[in-house]
Amino acid sequence: MNLKKSLLLGTLALCFTSLTSHAQTKMTAEEAAVKIANRILNSTTYEFKNAKTGETYKSVKGLPVSPDVKVVSKYNQWHYTNGVTNIALMDLATKLGDKKYEKYVQKNMNFVFNDGNLDFFRKQYDQVFKEGGWNAIRDLSWHMIFRAKRLDDNGPMGASLIELQMRYPNKSFLNYINETADHLNFAEPRLVDGTIARLWPHVNTIWADDAFMAISFLARMGKLTGDQKYFDDAANQVLNYTRYLWCPEKQLYYHCYHTDNKEHGVAHWSRSNGWVFMAQADLLSMLPKDHPLRDELIKNFRQQASGVARYQGKNGLWHQLLDKEDSYEEITGTAMFVFGIARGVKEGWLHPDFIYVAEQGLKGMMKLISDAGDVRGICVGTGIMPSIAYYYNRPTQENDPMGEGPVLRALVEMMDAPKYTEIKAEEQYDKIVSKK
Repeated sequence: MNLKKSLLLGTLALCFTSLTSHAQTKMTAEEAAVKIANRILNSTTYEFKNAKTGETYKSVKGLPVSPDVKVVSKYNQWHYTNGVTNIALMDLATKLGDKKYEKYVQKNMNFVFNDGNLDFFRKQYDQVFKEGGWNAIRDLSWHMIFRAKRLDDNGPMGASLIELQMRYPNKSFLNYINETADHLNFAEPRLVDGTIARLWPHVNTIWADDAFMAISFLARMGKLTGDQKYFDDAANQVLNYTRYLWCPEKQLYYHCYHTDNKEHGVAHWSRSNGWVFMAQADLLSMLPKDHPLRDELIKNFRQQASGVARYQGKNGLWHQLLDKEDSYEEITGTAMFVFGIARGVKEGWLHPDFIYVAEQGLKGMMKLISDAGDVRGICVGTGIMPSIAYYYNRPTQENDPMGEGPVLRALVEMMDAPKYTEIKAEEQYDKIVSKK
């Protein structure tokens, strides 16, 4: 075989492999959710590794404190993305009546709150912080559980602990939940009107992402305690975020608002809009039916649903930048919109026609989910930058909790979603009569 022919055959084989590996799965929403969830369960290890020596340990209790010892599995990390994934897995357990998924979350949390493990990493954190400060601790496993300075540290993870606490009461879980509540009530930076804002990249910048980081916890804290102050705070966050971030011309949220120079950020970023939408759906699901702001919140939710629907791409997916069709199709924002729309239709907050939008979104998502339950097209963690090019050029990744949690939540919600039906024209003709 000559070299030219060999190269041609090799190229054709590579193209065929690429096409087949990226072909749309024929799985149902339930089958896809189970495949993804089982892959997560089967790939999670409960061990530690010394990055310098290569030694592995099942427990770190009694080990000399070393900054080189780290948690091996990304699903054991203390990170807001795992909080979303934990919530999704517990939702899946409830939907399927299969406790193995919530037992997995319980096992993960027990792994963290094991006295020997937690004590070791607390000492590691204190030692490294003393020597190197805030920057030095960023590479440590579980540093967020001890840092507790931002909602990324404790909001969604605390929210998932509340869900777990309501199933399997545990004093250690409750202590952490109460610590997180104290942080939100007394330490989280806020504007004078109570709106949660970060101190970067400008002082008092409002991030759309924080709608979910805060409300995921506040709504569940209200559910856990029955204390209306948590529902009141969550409701006011939604309405204030809309006041600061909503763009009426495009019917979308900006990623941020800088209160110092009174300017919005450059992007209508998909996932940040998704965080707001998912937060609203969570809150409305738990808010008391007689809450004084409920009607206004439903109106706000409908406003965003209507805006989001106008930017769905031809493949059912939404773009990384919602208003920029030349930006790539991205699965996390898509999943959050599918989740929120499906929940909204089932609860009666949205017109039944909206389920068509969710159905098309699900079809798009399935293009990025393999038969093995691998999830592609997940935008990496994304901060706020003053250039639209930053958002265009964010890389994507595969099989990361950043996307797996939202994708699972969407799949679970679509399992029992109603099918789209339309009023047939011929069925209405008899209603048209002359009034002459």
